[in-house]
This record gives sequence, structure tokens and C-alpha cells, in this order.
Amino acid sequence: MDTATQQAAPNFENVWALLQETAQLQKESEAKFNRQLKESSANFDRELRESRADFDERIKKLDKLIGNMSNNNGLIAEEYFFNSFEKGKTNFFGEKFDEIEKNLKSHRHGLKDEYDIVLYNHTSVALIEVKYKAHKDDIPKILQKAENFRLLFPYYNDFKIYLGLATMAFYPELEQECIEQGIAVIKQVGETVVINDKHLKVF
Repeated sequence: MDTATQQAAPNFENVWALLQETAQLQKESEAKFNRQLKESSANFDRELRESRADFDERIKKLDKLIGNMSNNNGLIAEEYFFNSFEKGKTNFFGEKFDEIEKNLKSHRHGLKDEYDIVLYNHTSVALIEVKYKAHKDDIPKILQKAENFRLLFPYYNDFKIYLGLATMAFYPELEQECIEQGIAVIKQVGETVVINDKHLKVF
């Protein structure tokens, strides 16, 4: 074996140095990878937070817009039916009502309620709940209003109380539920207000 061959032949020191160099390179590579991964994760988290904040802001704006539209629709319905009653459509429930009031509110002994339209005469009170688009789930709340009215306005304890639901759009199940519960059906048909009060109950 010549001198050149002896110098090229691997020995323990050369192998150990090579292993240490490889381990160091691997360590540096792993550190670089972890650093890049951490930076990428931080960027991803930041982008995710920014996207989430933007999404939440859009949802808030949408909720506000829908809420405003709903409130506006409700006010339009209230104004429409109130004006219809004011123009002389107060002869129903088999009676003539002399006074009309809207958005009547009261708070007494921890109980509070609001009445969209109230009609009065010397013996009876008609409570009209107004909805832009009513649902069957509204019926129990309407029925409760008669009892609440007697508690909030004890002066009318001896008066007959009638209930009515006025909405811009009735569907068959809702109308039938009103009939069964003795609540007047008050709806828009074309440009007029139609009242079905043949089934009324006194509350």
C-alpha cells in the first residue's frame, strides 16, 4: 500500500469528525426548519385573527342592517293599521269604539307590557297586536296581553277585553289558530283592511 492510499484510507478520527459535522448540519437544518415553521405559524395565526375580526365585523353590520329593516317593517305595519282604524274602521267586535291609542306602555309591580293599538269605549277595550309578519308562536304572547292589561290598568278590570292580531300577511295555519283562540283576524287585502271578528271571545 503506497503513501497516497494510506492517506485516503478512513480512520476513526476522520469518521468521527464527519459524523460530528453531519450532526451539526442536521441540528442547524432542524433549527432553521423549526424557526421557519414558527414564523409561518405566527403568520397563519395573525392572518386567521385578522380574517376572524373582519368576519365578526361583517356579521355585526349585517345584524344591524337586518335589525333596522325589521324595525322599519314593524313601524310601517303599525302606522298602516293605526291609520286604518283612525279613518273610521272602529266599528267591529260588534261595538263602536270612541278612542284610539298606539304604543301604550305600562310598568306596575315588576310587570311591564306594551300595546301596539288600543281601542276604548265606556264598556270595552280592544287590544290589537301588530306584526309585519306574524307567526303561530306569537299567539300565546297575545293571549297573555289581556291578563297583563287588567293587572297593569286595574281601572279596566270590569271592562270586556277583546284581542286582535293585525299583520300584513296571514297564512292559513295562523289564521285558523286565531279563530280557535277567539282572536280577531285583521289583515291587508289589496288596499283595504279586512277584519274577521265573528269568532271573538271576551277575555
